[in-house]
Amino acid sequence: MDSSRARLRAAVDSVPAALRATRHAPDCWSVAEVLEHLARVERRYIAMLTPLIAEARVAGLAAEAGSRTPLPPEVDASLADRSGRRPAPEPVLPTGTLDAADAWVEAERARADFRAMVSVLDGLALGRIVLEHHRFGALNLYQWVEFIAGHEQRHVQQILEAAGRLQPRDP
Repeated sequence: MDSSRARLRAAVDSVPAALRATRHAPDCWSVAEVLEHLARVERRYIAMLTPLIAEARVAGLAAEAGSRTPLPPEVDASLADRSGRRPAPEPVLPTGTLDAADAWVEAERARADFRAMVSVLDGLALGRIVLEHHRFGALNLYQWVEFIAGHEQRHVQQILEAAGRLQPRDP
């Protein structure tokens, strides 16, 4: 998650600050909107995972005894494939009310909260905490961490594409 966030920061920085609220095309999100979307996605998954974590802890979630099951390769490949658009569900659509600086702050807060949620579970059997993804099926908490990073990288590519289109061209 740390390296994913560092790549996101670098991608955002590749767009001049004055252009981060600009859409490079009418049907594309601005950098600010992408950041707001990322924050909303992480907040949504925190809200969905928190009760499952609480239930698992009350039920006596055991120490990790097995190996981590990575994100399925087809999910990884799907996240990386930007050849087709995927409409975001309404709850995670950006509102467009945040500038890029405020959207970055929100993304950082959401990441800190996600990290805090997971870090208190260190050493526990995270593979036993499972949440259904609307498109990819059941993912355990290990896989959700990878999914969040992979989803973020999908949007890093989106920002880099926008950066190339927003840069002033020499006449």
